[in-house]
Amino acid sequence: MKYRSFPWLAGVLSLAILSSATAAESNATKPVWDHSLVLLDVTRKQYDYFQPWTKRVKTSHKMGLVLSGQEILTTADEMFDRTLVRIQKGGRGRWWTGAVTWIDYHANLALVTAVDEAFWQDLRPAELSDPASGAESFQIIRWREGKLETRKAEFNQFTVGTGHLSFVAHVELEVSAEIQGVGGGEPIIADAHVVGIAEEQTGNKCSIIPSSFIRPILEARKKGSYRGLGYFDFYWQPAENPASLKFLKLTGEPRGVIVIEVPSHPGVEPVLKARDILLNVDGFDIDIQGDYEDPNYGHLSLENLATRGKWAGDDVKFKIWRDGKLLDVTYLLPKAEYSSTLVPDAVYDQEPEYLIVGGLVFQPLNDAFLQAWGPDWKRRSPFRLYYFNNQSPTPERPALVLMSQVLPDIYNLGYQDLKYLVVDQVNGQKISRLPELRDALRKPMDGFHQIQFMPSDSLRRLVVAADQQEEATRRVLQLYGITKDFFFATPPPTNTKTAAVSP
Repeated sequence: MKYRSFPWLAGVLSLAILSSATAAESNATKPVWDHSLVLLDVTRKQYDYFQPWTKRVKTSHKMGLVLSGQEILTTADEMFDRTLVRIQKGGRGRWWTGAVTWIDYHANLALVTAVDEAFWQDLRPAELSDPASGAESFQIIRWREGKLETRKAEFNQFTVGTGHLSFVAHVELEVSAEIQGVGGGEPIIADAHVVGIAEEQTGNKCSIIPSSFIRPILEARKKGSYRGLGYFDFYWQPAENPASLKFLKLTGEPRGVIVIEVPSHPGVEPVLKARDILLNVDGFDIDIQGDYEDPNYGHLSLENLATRGKWAGDDVKFKIWRDGKLLDVTYLLPKAEYSSTLVPDAVYDQEPEYLIVGGLVFQPLNDAFLQAWGPDWKRRSPFRLYYFNNQSPTPERPALVLMSQVLPDIYNLGYQDLKYLVVDQVNGQKISRLPELRDALRKPMDGFHQIQFMPSDSLRRLVVAADQQEEATRRVLQLYGITKDFFFATPPPTNTKTAAVSP
């Protein structure tokens, strides 16, 4: 038998072997996301703020990104009031018990670990890399029905927005993707690197917490230097009207923004005043729209400079124009706290407070109560309650208490339809918190409890008999199946803010 020689075949085989080796090398270096992404199952208590003595159980699923040091990164959303955290790797199979080791609701970040050491076998830590430009090709990954789902995402913009759980503004990456149900910590990938995690979705638009915001926080936490996020607590408006700048005697080209309101804090002299023109923040010039040129992300709002490598308590250098003069001042970043407004923005990891007095139900006024009106709560909640939402606390009135409803009983006959009334005084004593209200009820006036409310379109004063109060309360609790007539939380910490002018 004779054989024919095919010299070209050896070349094809060599090329095929070389291509196969190159592909194998590429796959060896490419991250295997199913070993770096885990599924979190979070069980938490869900409160009904219209009936604060009741609670339900809610379970939600989130994504977690494996980091070095046996830590898992996710968002803080849905982690509050938690009772159990479980972790699943590979998208299916066994659930492992988890524990939250650190959480920051203002940053919307949390770290979770597994209790069992065996969980970490076969898992690979992912690296956080800054998104450099909008030209990158993005992908969103997540576990779905036991399989790793990957969806393409298109870059929209870098912007500055408030966090999903906070009023603090910071840089965000905005992308568009044909995917639903995103916002639970799903990683976004660019060139095989994690550049952020998803925190919210509206339509096809997804808001991403970028790695450039996450990584400095995690590094500062490891060093013990993280003090929480700070923010600019003053209000400003764009200086787009040349007449305004002329009135404030600013010479040269139009620039900067006009400070319109500066909250006052007891014992602290603010460094800014209304009608100041803010020209420069930490070396960045501010334009008349309130933007600065960020070296990484282009034009961003000046609000981002409060969180760009800064923590609460850090100094920020301002150049301002005041009374025809250029001044250098030092602003001390106040710590972001939910109690910084008269109506607290949130109350996490705490049962709702309440006090029942003969069927009259009293509660603190906070955003958690207002949010019970649904996603459109800012428009649908009672105007006379939302009115207080943007007001600052004072030493005389650090918080508000409202009579949220009346559980009908013979004791409160005639008042059973009243609701959503903010309390001003009880038996002549100013009321800001529920313990104060309970103390005031121990001092009836001429045998009666006199409850005075803030001005509204309803009743201003309510009077009930003091000697029948305890019996009526016991009767109401029994009739409505309520086990306890009150719940008071631990007294909130005092919120302090300081600022100083440099010499």
